[in-house]
Amino acid sequence: MTIAVKHVEDLTAGDDHAIFPTRCAWSGHLSRDLSHYPPPGTPLILTWAIERWPIAGTFAISRGAKTEAVVVVAELRDSDGRLGRGECVPYARYGETADSVTTAIEAMRPALAAGLDRIGLQAAMPAGAARNALDCAFWDIEAKRAGRPAHELAGLEPPHPLTTAFTISLADPAAMAQAAAKAAGRPLLKVKLGGDAVGGGDPARIKAVRAAAPSATLTVDANEGWSEDTLAGHLDACAAAGVVLVEQPLPEGRDDALSGMTRPIPVCADESVHDRASLAGLIGKYDAVNIKLDKTGGLTEALAMADAATRQGFALFTGCMVATSLSMAPAMLVAQAGRFTDLDGPLLLARDRDHGLRYDGSRIYPADPVLWG
Repeated sequence: MTIAVKHVEDLTAGDDHAIFPTRCAWSGHLSRDLSHYPPPGTPLILTWAIERWPIAGTFAISRGAKTEAVVVVAELRDSDGRLGRGECVPYARYGETADSVTTAIEAMRPALAAGLDRIGLQAAMPAGAARNALDCAFWDIEAKRAGRPAHELAGLEPPHPLTTAFTISLADPAAMAQAAAKAAGRPLLKVKLGGDAVGGGDPARIKAVRAAAPSATLTVDANEGWSEDTLAGHLDACAAAGVVLVEQPLPEGRDDALSGMTRPIPVCADESVHDRASLAGLIGKYDAVNIKLDKTGGLTEALAMADAATRQGFALFTGCMVATSLSMAPAMLVAQAGRFTDLDGPLLLARDRDHGLRYDGSRIYPADPVLWG
């Protein structure tokens, strides 16, 4: 068994969619080709590691701030030496830690050695970060086994470059304006709100960001930081600033105020949505859903959820945690059919892992198979 805790210093070094697309590019088109699956009963050797990647500065949202990204990488190796990798970020919002995630991954060792496959994994583990790491590792090893890219195995068209949002962390209005001014040349900014009322609060923050970045398309993420009392006023302030989408304004489970209200801006579920099972409860409250692989439990459920969400009339937003390109690579496949993409995690790090995704400003390019898939 290999158990490691790594610090980054120890490691080897055009958007033409409408805001609300009506159909996924791959809706109902997940592959039925099973030739890339390991034969039933094929044993896989598991290794995993906890890695810590310094953030360039500080990343702050309504629930707190951090200066490093803690990720867990799972690796699956077959008897022919093929290696598949997947990365996840323990989601503190749902009680996950690096230790709890690695414990959950480690618990799958006997089943993997006995021939558990990706399809069986969906029932063997609940949705969450641990399953995400293993699910993405399965996709990677299946691609290597088949000698075909992961998008082909999933029945998708070849992925194309996308424009990713760039995140402006929560701070006081002046600091956020300064950060927005530095990023003003980027076409899409995601603005973190949900802070206190000092200095005019969130209305002052979004007004300051808009003044500093007059040409950028703005989305807002309140990370459950608003209340029923502030909801209408904050949405109006965002509308006045030209914001095109607001994520998760109210806390999960306390968002009934969204039902039936006239919303000046489309509202997107993030913390309130996890996988397909959570979609029904969002109808009438939200216009869009943020799909994150650490919530869905991997690419397999993320693709199925995106298809289901589109059929139920939700627009798609593909998001991420602060992580390396190994987390972003599979999410790029989900993002192909969405209106908004927020896969800027590596841009927020002091440095990315080797063979990371290519970022040209805010343009993000599909992964090289050396990295994943």
